[in-house]
Amino acid sequence: MRNKKLAASLTAVAGVLAVGLTACSSSKSSGSAAAGAAPAAAASSGAAGAVDSITVAASPVPHAQILDYVRDNLAAKAGLKLTVKEFTDYVQPNLATQDGQVGANFFQHQPYLDDFNKSKGTDLVPVVGVHLEPLGLYSNKAKSVDQLKDGATVAVPNDATNEGRALKLLADNHLITLKDGVGAKATEKDVASNPKNLKFQPLEAAQLPRALSDVDAAVINGNYALEAKLTPSKDALVLEKTQDNPYVNILVVKKGHENDPAVKKLAALLTSEDVKKYIETTFNGSVIPAAAG
Repeated sequence: MRNKKLAASLTAVAGVLAVGLTACSSSKSSGSAAAGAAPAAAASSGAAGAVDSITVAASPVPHAQILDYVRDNLAAKAGLKLTVKEFTDYVQPNLATQDGQVGANFFQHQPYLDDFNKSKGTDLVPVVGVHLEPLGLYSNKAKSVDQLKDGATVAVPNDATNEGRALKLLADNHLITLKDGVGAKATEKDVASNPKNLKFQPLEAAQLPRALSDVDAAVINGNYALEAKLTPSKDALVLEKTQDNPYVNILVVKKGHENDPAVKKLAALLTSEDVKKYIETTFNGSVIPAAAG
């Protein structure tokens, strides 16, 4: 009886030790997912030739598509293991980057990031500009801006951000002038001169391609132009330029991780000649590499 009790005691002790060892092992293997862990931009040991890893949150098109190209064609040679996690909204990618679920995100431009940081109390920062999805001026009735008639009706997006972009595009191409300093925040009240007496018709951005037959011209976002089977590089009378454009889409990380090895490798690849050529040949002018100016 005594021997049986002793055996039972030893078995129980062994079980406790086994559970303890298993718990320790699980904690180490899932360390990056633990609360307060560093972002998943994970690193190498610093040894020469080591592979750095990063998970990036991205919108499906064109962001994830560009990242997929980098992952499948460029990352391995650069010593980078890249995982792409797709999101269909504009909030979760930033929250996931802030709390370390991912090491970076790629879906937004600087004005959106600034507003998000201000409203959500996050401390996310840009690393590098990659591409622009340009607004363009389109028309079924004119083949150049010079052919727009006096009193022509121009449809523009009715949301504050894109209306300002649209008016700035018209100003940059000498169709109107804007009050000093308003830039892309302009509204119709900020139009200082209007030589052609253009009439503006604000519409929901998604409706603009369908309005082309009813107006003289329309300023349309790149993604909606693409969905409408327009080719911005061929069909637009004028397009936004990337130089000094605040709407360039950017790679974003949590502050303090800008110089992580994986982040630096990814930033270099996203701005490489290979990626620029991929963007130019794949998206037919609907997406413009940031360096294209």
